[in-house]
Amino acid sequence: MAFHGWKWLLLLGRQNTLAKVWRSRRGGPSLCWKRCCHWSTGKSLDPEVRAFLEENTEVTNSGHLTPEIRLRLLTPRCRFWREKPDLWPYGDPFWAIYWPGGQALSRYILDNPRVVKGRSVLDLGSGCGATAIAAVMSGASQVLANDIDPIAGMAMILNCELNHLDPFPITIKNIINSEAGNWDLIVLGDMFYDEQLADGLHHWLQKCIRTHQTEVLIGDPGRHQFLSHSIHSQLHKVIEYSLPEYTRQENYGLTSSIVWSYQPSNSLDNS
Repeated sequence: MAFHGWKWLLLLGRQNTLAKVWRSRRGGPSLCWKRCCHWSTGKSLDPEVRAFLEENTEVTNSGHLTPEIRLRLLTPRCRFWREKPDLWPYGDPFWAIYWPGGQALSRYILDNPRVVKGRSVLDLGSGCGATAIAAVMSGASQVLANDIDPIAGMAMILNCELNHLDPFPITIKNIINSEAGNWDLIVLGDMFYDEQLADGLHHWLQKCIRTHQTEVLIGDPGRHQFLSHSIHSQLHKVIEYSLPEYTRQENYGLTSSIVWSYQPSNSLDNS
Protein backbone atom coordinates (compact mmCIF):
# COMPACT_ATOMS: atom_id res chain seq x y z
CA MET A 1 0.00 0.00 0.00
CA ALA A 2 1.53 3.32 -1.03
CA PHE A 3 1.62 6.48 1.07
CA HIS A 4 -0.87 7.82 -1.46
CA GLY A 5 -3.29 5.31 0.08
CA TRP A 6 -2.99 6.94 3.51
CA LYS A 7 -4.32 10.16 2.05
CA TRP A 8 -7.16 8.21 0.49
CA LEU A 9 -8.10 6.84 3.93
CA LEU A 10 -8.11 10.37 5.32
CA LEU A 11 -10.30 11.69 2.56
CA LEU A 12 -12.78 8.85 3.00
CA GLY A 13 -13.08 9.66 6.68
CA ARG A 14 -11.53 6.41 7.95
CA GLN A 15 -8.96 8.06 10.18
CA ASN A 16 -9.83 6.02 13.27
CA THR A 17 -6.28 5.61 14.54
CA LEU A 18 -5.37 9.28 14.40
CA ALA A 19 -8.74 10.37 15.77
CA LYS A 20 -8.42 7.97 18.71
CA VAL A 21 -5.03 9.45 19.54
CA TRP A 22 -6.50 12.98 19.61
CA ARG A 23 -9.35 11.78 21.82
CA SER A 24 -7.13 9.78 24.20
CA ARG A 25 -4.46 12.41 24.82
CA ARG A 26 -6.59 14.57 27.06
CA GLY A 27 -5.17 17.96 27.82
CA GLY A 28 -4.13 18.60 31.38
CA PRO A 29 -3.83 22.05 32.90
CA SER A 30 -4.19 25.04 30.64
CA LEU A 31 -1.04 25.77 28.67
CA CYS A 32 0.21 29.33 28.79
CA TRP A 33 2.93 30.82 26.62
CA LYS A 34 5.69 30.38 29.19
CA ARG A 35 4.80 26.78 30.01
CA CYS A 36 4.48 25.39 26.51
CA CYS A 37 7.20 23.33 24.90
CA HIS A 38 9.81 25.60 23.28
CA TRP A 39 11.96 24.18 20.52
CA SER A 40 15.12 25.88 19.35
CA THR A 41 16.59 25.70 15.88
CA GLY A 42 18.94 22.83 15.20
CA LYS A 43 20.17 22.04 18.70
CA SER A 44 16.89 20.57 19.95
CA LEU A 45 16.49 18.25 16.97
CA ASP A 46 17.73 14.69 17.18
CA PRO A 47 20.44 14.52 14.48
CA GLU A 48 19.19 11.13 13.27
CA VAL A 49 15.61 12.35 12.91
CA ARG A 50 16.76 15.55 11.20
CA ALA A 51 18.82 13.55 8.71
CA PHE A 52 15.93 11.17 8.04
CA LEU A 53 13.46 13.99 7.41
CA GLU A 54 15.87 15.88 5.19
CA GLU A 55 16.58 12.74 3.17
CA ASN A 56 12.96 11.60 2.81
CA THR A 57 11.07 14.84 2.19
CA GLU A 58 11.29 17.36 -0.62
CA VAL A 59 11.58 21.13 -0.19
CA THR A 60 8.84 22.66 -2.29
CA ASN A 61 6.74 25.79 -2.66
CA SER A 62 4.89 24.85 -5.84
CA GLY A 63 1.47 23.36 -6.49
CA HIS A 64 -0.08 25.03 -3.43
CA LEU A 65 -1.89 28.26 -2.60
CA THR A 66 1.13 29.79 -0.82
CA PRO A 67 4.25 29.92 -3.03
CA GLU A 68 5.72 32.35 -0.48
CA ILE A 69 6.16 29.48 1.99
CA ARG A 70 8.72 26.73 1.48
CA LEU A 71 7.96 23.40 3.16
CA ARG A 72 9.42 19.94 3.57
CA LEU A 73 6.70 17.58 2.32
CA LEU A 74 6.24 14.08 0.98
CA THR A 75 5.90 14.32 -2.79
CA PRO A 76 5.83 11.79 -5.65
CA ARG A 77 9.60 12.19 -5.93
CA CYS A 78 10.14 10.97 -2.37
CA ARG A 79 11.00 7.37 -1.59
CA PHE A 80 8.12 6.85 0.84
CA TRP A 81 5.47 8.09 -1.55
CA ARG A 82 5.11 4.50 -2.75
CA GLU A 83 6.77 2.54 0.01
CA LYS A 84 4.67 0.47 2.40
CA PRO A 85 3.47 2.74 5.23
CA ASP A 86 4.82 0.47 7.96
CA LEU A 87 8.36 1.11 6.69
CA TRP A 88 8.11 4.76 7.80
CA PRO A 89 9.63 4.55 11.30
CA TYR A 90 8.01 7.53 13.01
CA GLY A 91 4.24 7.01 12.85
CA ASP A 92 1.91 8.07 10.07
CA PRO A 93 3.28 11.36 8.62
CA PHE A 94 0.00 13.21 8.21
CA TRP A 95 1.97 16.40 8.82
CA ALA A 96 3.91 15.86 5.59
CA ILE A 97 0.95 16.74 3.36
CA TYR A 98 -0.13 20.35 2.91
CA TRP A 99 -3.88 19.81 3.29
CA PRO A 100 -6.39 22.09 1.50
CA GLY A 101 -7.87 23.60 4.67
CA GLY A 102 -4.45 24.65 5.89
CA GLN A 103 -3.62 26.08 2.49
CA ALA A 104 -6.74 28.25 2.52
CA LEU A 105 -6.05 29.54 6.03
CA SER A 106 -2.43 30.33 5.19
CA ARG A 107 -3.38 32.14 1.97
CA TYR A 108 -6.02 34.17 3.77
CA ILE A 109 -3.62 35.24 6.51
CA LEU A 110 -0.91 36.22 4.02
CA ASP A 111 -3.40 38.26 2.01
CA ASN A 112 -5.00 39.82 5.10
CA PRO A 113 -2.23 40.40 7.66
CA ARG A 114 -4.55 42.59 9.76
CA VAL A 115 -6.23 39.35 10.88
CA VAL A 116 -3.16 38.40 12.94
CA LYS A 117 -1.04 41.55 13.22
CA GLY A 118 -0.18 42.23 16.85
CA ARG A 119 -2.35 39.33 18.06
CA SER A 120 -1.70 36.02 19.83
CA VAL A 121 -2.47 33.05 17.58
CA LEU A 122 -2.92 29.33 18.30
CA ASP A 123 -2.51 27.05 15.28
CA LEU A 124 -4.34 23.89 16.37
CA GLY A 125 -3.39 20.65 14.60
CA SER A 126 -0.58 22.56 12.95
CA GLY A 127 0.89 19.70 10.88
CA CYS A 128 3.64 21.10 8.68
CA GLY A 129 3.31 24.48 10.41
CA ALA A 130 2.41 26.48 7.30
CA THR A 131 -0.41 28.47 8.91
CA ALA A 132 1.72 29.29 11.95
CA ILE A 133 4.47 30.40 9.56
CA ALA A 134 1.98 32.58 7.68
CA ALA A 135 0.93 34.16 10.99
CA VAL A 136 4.54 34.98 11.89
CA MET A 137 5.17 36.41 8.42
CA SER A 138 2.05 38.57 8.79
CA GLY A 139 3.05 40.13 12.10
CA ALA A 140 1.39 38.08 14.85
CA SER A 141 2.77 39.07 18.23
CA GLN A 142 2.76 35.49 19.57
CA VAL A 143 2.27 32.18 17.79
CA LEU A 144 1.84 28.77 19.38
CA ALA A 145 1.73 25.70 17.13
CA ASN A 146 0.07 22.56 18.45
CA ASP A 147 0.21 19.03 17.08
CA ILE A 148 0.09 15.66 18.84
CA ASP A 149 2.91 14.21 16.70
CA PRO A 150 6.39 15.09 17.99
CA ILE A 151 7.84 14.50 14.52
CA ALA A 152 5.51 17.20 13.23
CA GLY A 153 7.09 19.53 15.78
CA MET A 154 10.54 18.70 14.44
CA ALA A 155 9.35 19.21 10.86
CA MET A 156 7.99 22.63 11.82
CA ILE A 157 11.43 23.67 13.01
CA LEU A 158 12.92 22.62 9.68
CA ASN A 159 10.20 24.57 7.88
CA CYS A 160 10.92 27.66 9.97
CA GLU A 161 14.56 27.38 8.93
CA LEU A 162 13.55 27.14 5.26
CA ASN A 163 11.63 30.40 5.61
CA HIS A 164 14.36 32.19 7.61
CA LEU A 165 12.23 32.41 10.74
CA ASP A 166 13.09 31.78 14.36
CA PRO A 167 11.08 28.77 15.56
CA PHE A 168 7.83 29.65 17.29
CA PRO A 169 6.76 27.79 20.45
CA ILE A 170 5.42 24.30 19.76
CA THR A 171 3.48 22.01 22.07
CA ILE A 172 2.78 18.36 21.28
CA LYS A 173 0.13 17.87 23.97
CA ASN A 174 -3.54 17.43 23.13
CA ILE A 175 -5.02 20.66 24.46
CA ILE A 176 -8.57 19.95 23.34
CA ASN A 177 -10.78 19.68 26.44
CA SER A 178 -8.21 21.50 28.56
CA GLU A 179 -9.01 24.84 30.14
CA ALA A 180 -9.75 27.49 27.55
CA GLY A 181 -6.53 29.26 26.60
CA ASN A 182 -6.46 33.04 26.29
CA TRP A 183 -5.70 33.49 22.59
CA ASP A 184 -6.86 36.31 20.36
CA LEU A 185 -7.24 33.92 17.42
CA ILE A 186 -7.40 30.15 16.97
CA VAL A 187 -6.90 28.72 13.49
CA LEU A 188 -7.41 25.08 12.54
CA GLY A 189 -7.51 23.33 9.20
CA ASP A 190 -8.74 19.89 8.10
CA MET A 191 -9.54 18.78 11.65
CA PHE A 192 -13.16 17.65 11.21
CA TYR A 193 -12.51 14.11 9.98
CA ASP A 194 -14.06 12.19 12.88
CA GLU A 195 -17.43 12.80 14.56
CA GLN A 196 -16.25 12.44 18.16
CA LEU A 197 -13.23 14.64 17.56
CA ALA A 198 -15.49 17.18 15.84
CA ASP A 199 -17.81 17.18 18.86
CA GLY A 200 -14.86 17.78 21.18
CA LEU A 201 -13.58 20.62 19.00
CA HIS A 202 -17.04 22.16 18.84
CA HIS A 203 -17.45 22.39 22.60
CA TRP A 204 -13.86 23.40 23.34
CA LEU A 205 -13.91 26.18 20.75
CA GLN A 206 -17.21 27.42 22.16
CA LYS A 207 -15.61 27.56 25.60
CA CYS A 208 -12.63 29.54 24.28
CA ILE A 209 -14.92 32.02 22.56
CA ARG A 210 -17.19 32.51 25.55
CA THR A 211 -14.38 32.71 28.10
CA HIS A 212 -11.94 34.93 26.23
CA GLN A 213 -13.87 36.22 23.17
CA THR A 214 -11.38 34.33 21.02
CA GLU A 215 -11.87 34.56 17.27
CA VAL A 216 -11.86 31.20 15.44
CA LEU A 217 -11.10 30.56 11.78
CA ILE A 218 -11.53 27.10 10.28
CA GLY A 219 -10.13 25.88 6.96
CA ASP A 220 -11.88 23.00 5.22
CA PRO A 221 -12.51 22.04 1.58
CA GLY A 222 -16.06 20.88 2.34
CA ARG A 223 -15.58 17.27 3.31
CA HIS A 224 -18.74 15.38 4.26
CA GLN A 225 -17.81 14.99 7.95
CA PHE A 226 -17.46 18.76 8.22
CA LEU A 227 -20.50 19.82 6.24
CA SER A 228 -22.75 17.32 8.02
CA HIS A 229 -21.69 18.29 11.55
CA SER A 230 -23.88 20.64 13.59
CA ILE A 231 -21.03 23.14 13.85
CA HIS A 232 -21.63 23.99 10.21
CA SER A 233 -24.79 25.89 11.08
CA GLN A 234 -22.70 28.29 13.16
CA LEU A 235 -20.15 29.13 10.50
CA HIS A 236 -19.84 32.18 8.29
CA LYS A 237 -18.07 31.75 4.96
CA VAL A 238 -15.18 34.19 4.75
CA ILE A 239 -13.56 33.29 1.42
CA GLU A 240 -13.24 30.40 -1.03
CA TYR A 241 -10.09 29.60 -2.98
CA SER A 242 -9.76 27.54 -6.13
CA LEU A 243 -7.12 24.88 -5.53
CA PRO A 244 -4.10 24.51 -7.83
CA GLU A 245 -4.14 21.50 -10.13
CA TYR A 246 -1.46 19.64 -8.16
CA THR A 247 -3.44 19.95 -4.93
CA ARG A 248 -6.60 18.82 -6.73
CA GLN A 249 -4.83 15.69 -7.92
CA GLU A 250 -3.48 15.04 -4.41
CA ASN A 251 -6.97 15.31 -2.96
CA TYR A 252 -8.97 13.22 -5.40
CA GLY A 253 -10.93 15.91 -7.16
CA LEU A 254 -11.51 18.51 -4.44
CA THR A 255 -11.51 21.76 -6.38
CA SER A 256 -11.69 24.48 -3.73
CA SER A 257 -11.07 25.20 -0.06
CA ILE A 258 -12.91 27.59 2.23
CA VAL A 259 -12.06 29.70 5.27
CA TRP A 260 -14.92 29.82 7.76
CA SER A 261 -15.47 32.09 10.76
CA TYR A 262 -16.94 30.20 13.71
CA GLN A 263 -19.66 32.24 15.41
CA PRO A 264 -21.55 30.04 17.89
CA SER A 265 -24.91 30.97 19.35
CA ASN A 266 -25.18 32.22 22.92
CA SER A 267 -26.24 28.90 24.39
CA LEU A 268 -24.21 25.68 24.45
CA ASP A 269 -25.74 22.88 22.47
CA ASN A 270 -25.38 19.15 22.97
CA SER A 271 -23.80 18.29 19.63
